[in-house]
Amino acid sequence: MSTDDYDSTAEPTPEAVVDKLAELKKQVDDPEAKQQVKELMVQVAELQPRGFGNVIVGFDRTDLAEAALGALLFGIPMFVESGTSEVGAVLAARPLALVVTLAAAVVLVYGIIYVADFQDVRVQNPIFGLVPRRLAGVTSASFLTALVAMTVWGRVDWATPWLAVCTVSVAFVPMSIGAALGDILPGS
Repeated sequence: MSTDDYDSTAEPTPEAVVDKLAELKKQVDDPEAKQQVKELMVQVAELQPRGFGNVIVGFDRTDLAEAALGALLFGIPMFVESGTSEVGAVLAARPLALVVTLAAAVVLVYGIIYVADFQDVRVQNPIFGLVPRRLAGVTSASFLTALVAMTVWGRVDWATPWLAVCTVSVAFVPMSIGAALGDILPGS
C-alpha cells in the first residue's frame, strides 16, 4: 500500500483498517512482525461494538443481581402454577428427558448471551479454560433461585429429593432465560 492509495477524506472503519492490515501482513517477512500485525488486526476488529453498543466483559455481583432478578421475574409464575409439578413428575420418570431439558436450557442461555448479539459479550478468564464465567453465573443464579424459592414457598417436598430436583429443573428453564436477559439487557 502506498501513500498515494490513502484517501484522507474517507472515514476509516475498523473493517477497512483490518483489510489494510491484512495486506500489510502479506508483505511482512519477519515472523515477529507478522505476529504483531495479527494482534493489531484483532484489536482493531474488537473496536467495533455489536448489539446495543456495550462491550460486556467479566461477571460481578451486579451481574449476579441482575440475573437473579430476571430469574425471579420469569420464575414467579412457575412457582404458583401446578403444571410445574406435573412436568417435574414426568421428568422424574424420564431421566433422559431431564438431561435434555437441562441441556436445552444451557444452550438457550448461551445463545441469548453470546450468539443473539443483544450486547457484545466477551469471554474473559473462562473456568477451567472452557466454561464462560457469565454462562456459569447466570445458570447457577437461576437454578439456585429456583431451588430456594420453590423450597421456601413449599412447592417442592424434599422428602422425595429426585422429584424435587426435577420440579426445580422445570422452573429453571424459563428462569434461566429470564436470568440471561436480565443480566445482559441492562448492558453492564
